[in-house]
Amino acid sequence: MGFKTVFLSLASLPLAKTETILGVYIFHRHGDRTAKSLAPTNLTALGADEVFQSGDFYRTRYVASDASSPIHGLSNDIAVPTQLSVISPADSVLQSSALAFLQGFYPPAGTNGVSILANKSEVQAPLGGYQYIPVSTSSTTSSSADSENSEWLQGGSGCGNAIVSSNNYFLSEEYTTALDQTKSFYSNLLPVINGTFSASQATFKNAYTIFDYVNVATIHNQSIPASQLLTNDTLKELRTLADSHEWNLAYNDSDTIRAIAGATLAAQIVQQLNSTLSGKGKTPVSIQFGAYASFMSFFGLAQLQTVSADFTGVVDYASSIVFELVTNSTVSSSAYPSADDVSVRFLLANGTAALNPPREFPLFGQTQTLLPWNTFATEMNKFAIGDTAAWCRACGNTTGTCASSTSGDSGSDDGAADASTTSSNGISLPVAGVIGALVTLVVILGIEALVYALVGLKLVKKSTLASLGGSGSSGVVGGTGAGSKA
Repeated sequence: MGFKTVFLSLASLPLAKTETILGVYIFHRHGDRTAKSLAPTNLTALGADEVFQSGDFYRTRYVASDASSPIHGLSNDIAVPTQLSVISPADSVLQSSALAFLQGFYPPAGTNGVSILANKSEVQAPLGGYQYIPVSTSSTTSSSADSENSEWLQGGSGCGNAIVSSNNYFLSEEYTTALDQTKSFYSNLLPVINGTFSASQATFKNAYTIFDYVNVATIHNQSIPASQLLTNDTLKELRTLADSHEWNLAYNDSDTIRAIAGATLAAQIVQQLNSTLSGKGKTPVSIQFGAYASFMSFFGLAQLQTVSADFTGVVDYASSIVFELVTNSTVSSSAYPSADDVSVRFLLANGTAALNPPREFPLFGQTQTLLPWNTFATEMNKFAIGDTAAWCRACGNTTGTCASSTSGDSGSDDGAADASTTSSNGISLPVAGVIGALVTLVVILGIEALVYALVGLKLVKKSTLASLGGSGSSGVVGGTGAGSKA
């Protein structure tokens, strides 16, 4: 993404002197990792340092005793588990990133980690007082085990209607035109990538994994075959094509079910921030790690692409978005503000926050970057999908977990809406779900026939493609080779 080079920043205004941060929700991408096409994928030392530095930045902003924007009531040095909600899918790269981030957020306690026993002897906790902060695996529909290696949908993996929607991209004129126009571009790169990609795989169909493979090489490899082919213009084009490919799989204006990952993330954000309010700050910090498609899906739903076209690109390694819950009212042990006195600020750090501090941007096509809580919650709930039943209805799924979840309506927890009431074409999502369940098989067979007849492609899961060196999954990339920070 070009956030670092061409940003029309609407933001970074100093906080009001009387402002108090009541809580935050941070959604974070993992750090630098090995290539998706060369499994198993692992977090690198560089990646661990990136997310650690990000954690340290947010500590300086929110946690430390001299924090620039301290969170009300948050423990400064010793982590209190009940004050933190940390979630990551059961994926090694994401879990490792979460642990590294937390060591920056709450570093080893040092002398504060010493226990004095009954016999007056002292015991120092291991590793200088290393703090063991639990990282939960999400049990919601927005995350799934091994999400880094599952279909691009990640959070929406298994959503029938969303899978059909994303597959429709491969039948679109935009895709087939790009596929045709870039044949020579990718073919010319074969001397660089033919150790992993065959001639038939070197196409726009695999735009992201090819970019990822080259990007990782430019970061870590001291020598690259035919490196003279990787000019600055070529690296930029690889990144631009990958961005376009992934954006079109993550979001579509006229078929928003494609952005199911962003819709479920939106519900989690509202639910958790609302929980902070209703619990009067009992759990003021929520941190979730996830992959880039969820960022892109949310950006589309929140209309951030209207602020800058940069929001249609893949965010860099260790990027984060932050939702700050703020008030100008008095906050004390006996006085906590009502929802009417609370606002929400949205910020983005593209790349590790230590090097690219978060900047404010307006959501939902608004002009102001600080929205009243009720406005924020109302706008988010227009597209948020907040529980299993709503997810099943929107996705048209009726088997497995959904077999017992689609029989009745279920409101979302903590006041978040369970789903948008209608799809973009005016059909209610519950009705769309039923229709999707009945016609999915027919659609898929029809698509397969058309694809074979028209363009000779075969629709398969990205996990299958990955095993063949094909288009990457939810993974992630930084763009050092393309001019952006990994």
